[in-house]
Amino acid sequence: MAASGAAATITSDALMNPFDVVKQRMQMHGSAYSNSFQCAGSVFRNEGIRAFYVSYPTTLAMSVPFSACQFMAYESLTKVLQRQPGYDPITHCTAGALAGGFAAAVTTPLDVIKTLLQTRGASNDAEVRGARGLWHAATIIKSRNGYRGFFSGIQPRILTAAPSTAICWSAYEVAKAYFVAANDS
Repeated sequence: MAASGAAATITSDALMNPFDVVKQRMQMHGSAYSNSFQCAGSVFRNEGIRAFYVSYPTTLAMSVPFSACQFMAYESLTKVLQRQPGYDPITHCTAGALAGGFAAAVTTPLDVIKTLLQTRGASNDAEVRGARGLWHAATIIKSRNGYRGFFSGIQPRILTAAPSTAICWSAYEVAKAYFVAANDS
């Protein structure tokens, strides 16, 4: 089961990483791109295919602990919050939101590093443009902003993850309850 989850994460992140690079570039202040295709084409022409994957190892290094923290927190919180066995939408929604927020907070430093790597090609800063990978990007962040720099954007990251994971866990639990009930009858 763990191997399937790992394979799914590796494959999903490999397919989605280029889209995330385009999203990050277009969200930068003063972005010159008017659409996704223009952005992707420009990145490819000016920086090559590597620009779409320079952050891939960091993305994987972030996805695995995010999922592990989220699952661990969700299971623990569900046990603490749930008063009786079975489907409880308030418990599942609350535990999902808290678990997602926790996982987002814990993995924010890796997200900050990933963002620097994904946007490096659009930077006017020579040191940032030359960032070669996770450790080099981390060194740049620490030297410029100290450890506090690794938590830049933590609040919006938590505020984005919490409702998303609340919805995901709630949907999972309602579907599970439905199929358990259907199987029992």
